[in-house]
Amino acid sequence: MSKVNVYSTSKKTVESVAFPKDYVVEPNLALVAQAVRVLADRQHQGTSKTKTRGEVNLTTQKWYRQKGTGRARHGAKSAPIFVGGGKAHGPDGKKRVLKLSKKMASLALKSAITLKLKEGKVAIVEGISNLKKTKEAAGLLSKVEAKRVLILLGESNLDKYRVFRNIKNVKVLPFSDLNAYEVYKGGTLIFDADIFEKKVAKKESK
Repeated sequence: MSKVNVYSTSKKTVESVAFPKDYVVEPNLALVAQAVRVLADRQHQGTSKTKTRGEVNLTTQKWYRQKGTGRARHGAKSAPIFVGGGKAHGPDGKKRVLKLSKKMASLALKSAITLKLKEGKVAIVEGISNLKKTKEAAGLLSKVEAKRVLILLGESNLDKYRVFRNIKNVKVLPFSDLNAYEVYKGGTLIFDADIFEKKVAKKESK
């Protein structure tokens, strides 16, 4: 059972609780690596394009005669070997979309979170809804003592993004947008306690 620290905007004491077991699995490192590659690839447009020898604006006339010059045979100045010529095997402007199934993405996310838990880089914060100023948010984060932080907000606290946005080395995301790539590069994960309270409430209503 993985224990995490729970920090509060109103209490000075730090509690330790078990992290919800729904997000703790046996880490699949190969799947995490695959998910990070797929999700990182989506960060790039992939629309770079170079001109081939048939597209550069140069004459197609034979550059010099075939024989008698003592030079190698060439058909046109647009060959990739020459300055100003086309590019051989360059990008063609077509985006190759890498795919990951929902089941694989979910397992990769849980594996990435589990790895962070093992590193001690996960915390929960109560009372984020009470924050009104950046100074208050910075004071809260100073308790966690992390160099780089990814804050995950519940649906009811998405407007609190503004109190964190100007703090250095802090990134804020809605919990619904979290994926293995963000976990991998996000440093210490700080979860809004409301995320888990709503999940428990839904289970009890069933």
